[in-house]
Amino acid sequence: MPVLDLTDHAARDRYAQFVRSHPRRALTQDPDWGIVKDDWGQEAVYLEEDDGQGGRRITAAMSLLVRRLPGGFSVLYAPRGPLVDWDDHAQVEAILAEAAPLVTKHRAIMTKIDPEVPFTSELDGWLRSRDGWVVKNVGAGKDDLVQPRYCMVVYLQDEDGQVLDEASLMKKYDGGTRNRVRSGKKKGVRTRHGASEADLGTFHEVYSFMARRNEITARGLPYFRRMRQAFGDRMRIVHAEHEGDVLASSVTVDYYGKLYYLYAGSNDTKRNLGPNQVMNHDLMLWGLENGAESYDMGGVFALDDSDGLYLFKRAFCKGDGGATEFIGEVDIVHHPALYAVLGRLVPRVQKARRGVAARISQGRKRLAERRSRSSAD
Repeated sequence: MPVLDLTDHAARDRYAQFVRSHPRRALTQDPDWGIVKDDWGQEAVYLEEDDGQGGRRITAAMSLLVRRLPGGFSVLYAPRGPLVDWDDHAQVEAILAEAAPLVTKHRAIMTKIDPEVPFTSELDGWLRSRDGWVVKNVGAGKDDLVQPRYCMVVYLQDEDGQVLDEASLMKKYDGGTRNRVRSGKKKGVRTRHGASEADLGTFHEVYSFMARRNEITARGLPYFRRMRQAFGDRMRIVHAEHEGDVLASSVTVDYYGKLYYLYAGSNDTKRNLGPNQVMNHDLMLWGLENGAESYDMGGVFALDDSDGLYLFKRAFCKGDGGATEFIGEVDIVHHPALYAVLGRLVPRVQKARRGVAARISQGRKRLAERRSRSSAD
């Protein structure tokens, strides 16, 4: 059946094997991503053909999250999918056609896709030529997109597919970052990874501190427990430490050779020692040791030289030309009138949520400051 039966363990394992070996594999297309996003529904579809030996082999796949909306409607979303040959337009259309029963089943207003495929004018033109497809890339603002389309990726292999050595890796960094890595290590910053509940708690404490400081929303600890459940020892919790002090922490997943640096934070302790530079460098060394092909530091919505986070990430990606630009998002619209309503409401909801998150962060920051003053007294 082209719609995957997620309760059929053999079928699910066969599907997962294809997804995990695909050249454009993505963490969020894995069938186990549904464990992490437990507040969404989950579906998957695929294409297959004869393998020439009396069996069948999968040729394309698309994992979908289902966001239920009031009135019995929904939105289908294929985060970083589908996994297809993007030079084969017929295959792209075929995998979307396989999802038609799910559109009906879930009364989907639209199906959103945002594959990890580089932007080209040719692909952009083809996508824009499709009837009922709304393309969001050039000129799209933060409120228009679910995920950033600029990703800061360090490639860990050369053009011949050979894994880099440490010296070649460091040549990709800008001079300031190389110096901070070397200086931090010389001054005694070390990284340690662990998998215990205490390690997860330490990470979450540092990450939450960073969120309060920057007035952004932090995910709760159960989210990271579900991530560990989904990806096991492929998820690495790393702490950057100095003389017993934890300075920074992060969560990274090695998704079968593609490393995703997903969440991280630092506190205000010894920030001059460059713990974040040392931590990222050591995570990339972990990738080299395991033959990984890339290290994705996460995305940015704009190439903004006034954005400190963008500048931090770009410093590692200098040798790879800075940001990798993906094609963006495409909404395949099933109900135009309701889609128009969503188009008006979603930006307002996102803006309101950011406002609420900022107020909550400000309140928590003030509470933490009061507690700190009380302890000092």
